[in-house]
Amino acid sequence: MEQDHLSTLRALGFEDEELRVLGLWGIATGDPDQLAEAYFRRSKKGDDLVNLRQQVRDVCRMAAREGNTIRRVWFEQLSASKAHVRRGEFERATTAILDGTSRTLYVWKTDRLSRRGMGQVGLLLDELDARRARLVSVTEGLDSSRGGRMTFIFLSERAREEVRDISLRTKAGGDAHKAEGRWPGGVVPYGLECPKGSGKLRHNPDEYKYARPLIAERLLEGVTPANIANDLNDRKIPTRKGKRWRAQTIIHLAQSPSWAGLIPSRERKTDELGNPMDKWHRGGEPLMGENGLPIRAGQGVVTVAEWENIRVIISSRSRPGTTIGDRTRGVRKAVTIMTGILRCPHCKGPMGNGGRNYRCLARINQGKSVCRGVATTRGRVDDAMEEIWATRIMDLPPGSPALRSIVRRWISYRDPVKEMRKCTVGAALEDAVSREFNLSREFFMSDRMDEVSYETLRGELTTLIANLKAELADLSKEPDPSHFMDGKALMDEWKRAGVEGRRALLRAALNSVIVEPPKGRGDKTPISQRLVPCWWDEPDGGGVVHGAGRTLEP
Repeated sequence: MEQDHLSTLRALGFEDEELRVLGLWGIATGDPDQLAEAYFRRSKKGDDLVNLRQQVRDVCRMAAREGNTIRRVWFEQLSASKAHVRRGEFERATTAILDGTSRTLYVWKTDRLSRRGMGQVGLLLDELDARRARLVSVTEGLDSSRGGRMTFIFLSERAREEVRDISLRTKAGGDAHKAEGRWPGGVVPYGLECPKGSGKLRHNPDEYKYARPLIAERLLEGVTPANIANDLNDRKIPTRKGKRWRAQTIIHLAQSPSWAGLIPSRERKTDELGNPMDKWHRGGEPLMGENGLPIRAGQGVVTVAEWENIRVIISSRSRPGTTIGDRTRGVRKAVTIMTGILRCPHCKGPMGNGGRNYRCLARINQGKSVCRGVATTRGRVDDAMEEIWATRIMDLPPGSPALRSIVRRWISYRDPVKEMRKCTVGAALEDAVSREFNLSREFFMSDRMDEVSYETLRGELTTLIANLKAELADLSKEPDPSHFMDGKALMDEWKRAGVEGRRALLRAALNSVIVEPPKGRGDKTPISQRLVPCWWDEPDGGGVVHGAGRTLEP
């Protein structure tokens, strides 16, 4: 029987025969003390695959020398230095250790595990120690179970400092290029291109012939972005990625300074602690030079004056506080329970709130050439879904696996504030642990700090770390689900919940709901018979219409 990681290893260039020799072919089972997980990471797609294959071979040879069997190879292509990046394979690899499936986690080098410092690595080592498991770095010859803990922590902090140095050099180089009028990189707006090595924007003949007359000139004439998107879709003109045009796509394009051949001065987003993220605010203003004028990067689809005019036209149609450039806009409060759940029967895309109705978003944003669309009264859909959901919940036996799954999903959905706080506390804990380490290094490796100051600062950090650990442990506790293990308790929760709570309860039980189109004008079919719920616990993903016994055909 094949391992489920074989497709990944083959994609890396391994032949099946070599995988058999390395012991990565069959399903590994047995004593957890002799099983291991192997985690590999590369930061970007361009990294050398030859080097990556050698890393796998090195880890497999180390495991063989120690008498261990690699249960699974975990590989991902992600940054390991950014707190906001979710590393799914890393989490699954460590979960296998923490669950007791294996006892060893192999990495080729410490910086391949993490570049977020001792805050993350130290917490991981604590968890491994508590479960009599270990972390092994092959090239550095480190084993956390054999006195390698402090070295791991030191190397993880050095990897974190390397990230800061790389970021500083990259930013300095990027700023210098932008000041000279060179395109800083990234996605070039539709209608333009940047030939490799030139650093200058120019017209893309295949796109400019549509971008100028069909988008730019029509925006200047006052045509709405929705009508422009609909016209492009009617003409079968796709976006650069081959997708359909949307009104929002047109707006984002028109708001970009680079569409006018200018270098954008985009504002980088930060998390709650002020740390930079790999996200940028849309739109932005042009980068200004020392002479007070915008810095050009070459040709644009529109002139600077036309770009300013288009922005005025678009903003004149927007309500205050909703424009793309507004950084202070809030998050809209949920007003419908089926948004994100209800689906169009024609395109299977989402339906959104249209005031009194739920309407197909593809029809609204991309035009009738994409989807003929459907609309139905919001109130009657909500009432019918409440009845369908209640009947389904009450039919499930108390404590059944299906009911348990619903409760688990609902508990995770219903408290997004708690999940956000967990991320914030976790990041603060990593930062505090790193500061404690740097403080100790400063005291013991230099003469610039007296013992009283060191003990005072260390005491404050120790207290902070203890408090953050306690709060994180409290936030990580799941509420007791036993109280909700029967349909009546969930129905009582439904009655107490608001719109967001009811939406969470629906999403816990439902994947989606398709509303079938009416048979004709004035169709008298009850809406409950036109709703096709896809329940999570259905073996085929759902599709049975409540009460009607019909199935929606693919």
